[in-house]
Amino acid sequence: MTEKLWAPWRLEYVSEAGSAEGCVFCSEAAGELGETSLLVARGERAFALLNKFPYSSGHLMVAPLRHVAELGELEPAEVAELHELATAAIDALRSTYRPDAFNVGWNLGAVAGGSISGHLHEHVVPRWAGDTNFMPVLADVKVLPEHLTATRKRLREAWPR
Repeated sequence: MTEKLWAPWRLEYVSEAGSAEGCVFCSEAAGELGETSLLVARGERAFALLNKFPYSSGHLMVAPLRHVAELGELEPAEVAELHELATAAIDALRSTYRPDAFNVGWNLGAVAGGSISGHLHEHVVPRWAGDTNFMPVLADVKVLPEHLTATRKRLREAWPR
């Protein structure tokens, strides 16, 4: 028996998943997404944003502003700022949501799970003891207790300055 949870606000996101033209990271970096922006923080060379299809509440991604597909294409200053933003993301998540741990990593290529493999990005996923939202295998159920815009607001407020 498969459990189903009604979350009508997700329909818009699911409908958009394969239809976006261009690069969503470049659109976000250029400030083209307006009210639908999930931007949490922006640096000189990189930025942090919420994942539109999160594994868990607070799932962030850190990406270079420049459209780059491979780790080896990053400049040293981009690598440093990506690391700084990932660390700041962990700090903001820790102070806001108090997770027990984190998964931090890159999905390099479609076969590795990278659904947007043309623009490099690092995932920062908060985890809680006993959570069931990370890649659910049993029951096909994922529960996100907070809307993405509320999460974005809380993390922006908690972001280290």
